[in-house]
Amino acid sequence: MKLKNKVAVVTGGARDIGRAVCVKLAEEGAKVVVNYFDDETDRDATLEAIKSVGGEAIAVYADVTKQKDIDNMVAKTKEAFGDKLDILVNVAGGLFARKTIDEVDEDFYNLVMNVNFRSTVFVTQAFKPMMGKGGTIINFASQAGRDGGGPGAFLYAASKGAVSTFTRGLAKELGPQGIRVNALNPGMIATKFHDDFTKDQVRVNVANATPLKREGTAKEVADLVAYLASDEASFLTGNNVDINGGLAFS
Repeated sequence: MKLKNKVAVVTGGARDIGRAVCVKLAEEGAKVVVNYFDDETDRDATLEAIKSVGGEAIAVYADVTKQKDIDNMVAKTKEAFGDKLDILVNVAGGLFARKTIDEVDEDFYNLVMNVNFRSTVFVTQAFKPMMGKGGTIINFASQAGRDGGGPGAFLYAASKGAVSTFTRGLAKELGPQGIRVNALNPGMIATKFHDDFTKDQVRVNVANATPLKREGTAKEVADLVAYLASDEASFLTGNNVDINGGLAFS
């Protein structure tokens, strides 16, 4: 219960890694705001999973690319758990499609950059006034932000590279206030993301090229989030932490 009585907000919290993060934070004692966007079934399953570990949570709908939805999420968080926020985890993101430079249009560019980067910036901006000394922000970048991603993922990789750089800069800005800012760079994690956008044989090839010879799990990522959110990581800030089974090293 290393996060007992802390309040956490998790964007994109209704499924896959987001769900695992919500459940782990609740299991460690945090009160959790589960942000969801498009699937009430996933939302309900996440709330049930949190309940099953004895946690406390609310779910809040928000399109995190829209300021009015972000502001409503802030209001709902205060209404449920008070004016102080301890943990913000920006999980929301997506690849949406694999496209070459010749296939990308303005609408697709805006979609990818808004969901992956704009949301991280403006959700953080909105919740930051609720955070004080001891607060922590954990962003989700990607291994793709370090190596350029796979075929057709250059724009996704660029957006995640922006998250990485944002994390470093914000850590410098908020450090004097006692707020830590870190990011995760997940590699191949077994989620719907790869079910939708990565061919089975590619996944096999990547697993075989990984020193641990497998894909990671959402739970393993969530365990790392919980560590970074805890006082055990009190001198860690500005980091982009790789979690990829040894496939790529910092």
